[in-house]
Amino acid sequence: METLKYRLIKSKKQYAEYCTTLQALVTGNDKSKVTKDEVELLTLLIEKWNAEHNTFDEVDPITLLKNLMQEKKITSTELAGILNVSKGLISDIWNYKKGLSKEVIRGLANYFKVSHEAFNRAYDLKDQAKAQRVLA
Repeated sequence: METLKYRLIKSKKQYAEYCTTLQALVTGNDKSKVTKDEVELLTLLIEKWNAEHNTFDEVDPITLLKNLMQEKKITSTELAGILNVSKGLISDIWNYKKGLSKEVIRGLANYFKVSHEAFNRAYDLKDQAKAQRVLA
């Protein structure tokens, strides 16, 4: 009897391995049906783990973003490229100077395989009074 290549995720180590495998498959050149099926299965397993183990309500969206970037070992420059935005915008977001747009939220949720709600929550910007004066 053949053993399964993938199983339900039961540990952080297994989660990290599956994330690494998924990223390699997505960025690789093999676009066969088997690979596409593998990507879909890994995505489902990772999303299930995220839904059961991430407590997004306790952390603001920017802290969550920083943690997810650290987990995936990506830089702000790489994230800017992934989201097709400027490095300056990523810097402003990181420093709580600008909020997350709908487009950025959508891109983050898709890339990190988490729900949109994880990023689509209120949080305080630094120097909001000054930001409001500029807009007025």
